[in-house]
Amino acid sequence: MKRMILIGRSESGKTTLKQALSREKIQYYKTQYIHYEDIIIDTPGEYAQTHHLGYALALYAYEADVVGLLAAATEPYTLFPPNITCMVNRQVIGIVTKIHDKNANVRRAESWLRNAGCKKIFFVDSVTGEGVEELLGYLGEG
Repeated sequence: MKRMILIGRSESGKTTLKQALSREKIQYYKTQYIHYEDIIIDTPGEYAQTHHLGYALALYAYEADVVGLLAAATEPYTLFPPNITCMVNRQVIGIVTKIHDKNANVRRAESWLRNAGCKKIFFVDSVTGEGVEELLGYLGEG
């Protein structure tokens, strides 16, 4: 089973996705620090949103087999610059979350992740479970 680190801005759905992948009850709470699970490393959005904390993400990525860049389909902008995936010597996948939200723009989020360099992209609704099994299968537990 591959271990994946989740990276994205605050409220992109990292913790909810972690709960869905771990088959936990979905409940909102703010991630305040790095959480290590069996297969998931959950990170606070502030690490991706703050320049100096971003360096820590690079270090934590070494503890994972896969880097998951999250972009909620409801986000008004992306944090990920073009071709950022070449900066990591791990598999990098894109994960579009909140795909069924009434304000979702799934194609825009997908294009941001492709522009960042993600070749493989998953589309997930953590609340309904759509896309979760496919992602688990990719990690080796499907």
